[in-house]
Amino acid sequence: MMTTLKKLIMVSRPISWINTAYPFAVAYLLAGGTNMTLLAIGTIFFLIPYNLLMYGVNDIFDYESDIRNPRKGGIEGMREQKELHPVIAKAVVISTLPFVACLAFVGTLQANLVLAAVLFFVIAYSIAKLRFKERPILDSITSSIHFVGPAVYALSLTSFSPEAWPYIVAFLLWGMASHAFGAVQDIIPDRQGKLASIATYLGARATVYFAALMYLLAALLLSMQPLPYAIVGGVCLVYVANMLPLHSITDETSHDANKPWRRFIWLNLFAGFVITMILLAENLL
Repeated sequence: MMTTLKKLIMVSRPISWINTAYPFAVAYLLAGGTNMTLLAIGTIFFLIPYNLLMYGVNDIFDYESDIRNPRKGGIEGMREQKELHPVIAKAVVISTLPFVACLAFVGTLQANLVLAAVLFFVIAYSIAKLRFKERPILDSITSSIHFVGPAVYALSLTSFSPEAWPYIVAFLLWGMASHAFGAVQDIIPDRQGKLASIATYLGARATVYFAALMYLLAALLLSMQPLPYAIVGGVCLVYVANMLPLHSITDETSHDANKPWRRFIWLNLFAGFVITMILLAENLL
């Protein structure tokens, strides 16, 4: 029992839990949300069940390619046997439905439509027939929605102020850049598995440049916002600096992107710390 539970936790990618729960909680509070019960339910949902849904479905439908990918089997993605797939599917349903039911019960029509759209994109990214992850460019957009979606949903639960849009768009650009960057390291195994992605379509170097451009556009957009929020734009430049060693990368050396990618995982914690400090300084001082 404990072994299965541990495997399910690993499938949900604990390193990424904060990347979905934090945007929801921060957006809800900044938008003036006052229902602390709703905040708790939403934060817990986007912390664990949402990630188990997202990565569990992905692991089930990506099994054939994951077993060929040397970087799978740890924090960058599990590589469980098919025998565990029914357990993953059952755990996804059991952990997701109660939270979705609660959120749908208290949410407005607008909020429920946003939640439904967010969940659709999570499933459509990996599930057979749709497989948005194999549709170049759409794969990066959909992946970004996985992380931007919780913030948009939080805003839909409160007052969706027009002032939030620049931050949402910048977040979307950041997410697209991050997905494209992450896809570079998988070019060779993806092509061997006959899988398409933005990286297999554009090639390693062009994809790195695309990711850098998206980060720069996000930085520019954020720098145009009022202080101290404009400072967050500088954080995006750190992600660009992380990719500088890859300026001459080729498809044949695409595996070299793994080291900067592993740094990227920890850079997210640094970015979250900086953003948190800015938010605390602005709202508490």
